[in-house]
Amino acid sequence: MTDQTALGRGGLQVSRYGFGGAPIAGLFESVSEEQARECMGQAWAAGQRYFDTAPHYGAGLSEHRVGAFLAQKPSNEWVLSTKVGRLLETTSSAASESAGFADGPSAHRVFDFSRDGIRRSFDSSLARLGVDKVDIVFLHDPDDHWEQAIGQAWPTLAALRDDGVVRSIGAGMNQTAMLTRFVRETDMDVVLLAGRYTLLQQDALDDLLPACLERGTSVVIGGVFNSGLLANPHGNATFNYAPAAPDILAKAQQIDDVCSRYGVAIAAAALQFPLAHPAITTVLIGARSAREVEENSRFIATTIPEQLWADLLTAGLLRPGTPVPGPSPTTPIPPSEKTVSADS
Repeated sequence: MTDQTALGRGGLQVSRYGFGGAPIAGLFESVSEEQARECMGQAWAAGQRYFDTAPHYGAGLSEHRVGAFLAQKPSNEWVLSTKVGRLLETTSSAASESAGFADGPSAHRVFDFSRDGIRRSFDSSLARLGVDKVDIVFLHDPDDHWEQAIGQAWPTLAALRDDGVVRSIGAGMNQTAMLTRFVRETDMDVVLLAGRYTLLQQDALDDLLPACLERGTSVVIGGVFNSGLLANPHGNATFNYAPAAPDILAKAQQIDDVCSRYGVAIAAAALQFPLAHPAITTVLIGARSAREVEENSRFIATTIPEQLWADLLTAGLLRPGTPVPGPSPTTPIPPSEKTVSADS
């Protein structure tokens, strides 16, 4: 997992698979300090050199843990991203919200995309991470704050980039429409799209991915398992952090049936699928234990027959024309186009 590729316009090189820092902050279940360190250590051993975090994850706990881990590694060997747009206000435990995280301090999360809010958020992240610069900063979920995000937050991030304390800037969301608008109306370096370009959903083919190719904007993909369904589409499966609806569950099980015919775990197909698209630079994988990282590494290394992808397309389980790994039954992607999103 040592392949490196260009990300954004700031000269960054990242591994094709990166580390998503939400689970180590206790997303859905508690994670100890030792478990988090071992998890990140296994990710490093597997060749992951891009680490993503955010203030939202465990009310700053993820940033503390990621920063402490990376402080023990050569600074020229890793790439770090965090996010702005949520301020953490210290409050009584009765007034705080967990936001799905079992660990972390008591805090109230407040959306703030004003100039002052972005600077405060960024400065607080630097303190928690223990760094004076960050490679990538994303606007985090500005869904209901477009006017403030485009009018104040974006120019503030651009100024940080101009000052050299950030190398690449962008936005991270779980929708494509607003990300596409950002890409078309700004000089955004990179976008982080969560859960909307997976084996189950390829909506980003309609707007975001073509826009990123056109504008030279790199794409980082998160949420490839759609919060669990594409890791195990049986039992109490979840889709986008809620119980999977019957039609979604049925489609996932059909995909799993195709994978099973070839002896391939559906999770392996889910992890390998996004990187076939020429706009996509890297895939973030969240993990909460070293064992999960080891398992995901095996999935990444799994050889998947070309016919499996052809069967998914023929069965209508992938949209017609969707790029797939390896020589594709659809239009092949010339190798020279693989990094078009990171060259300009």
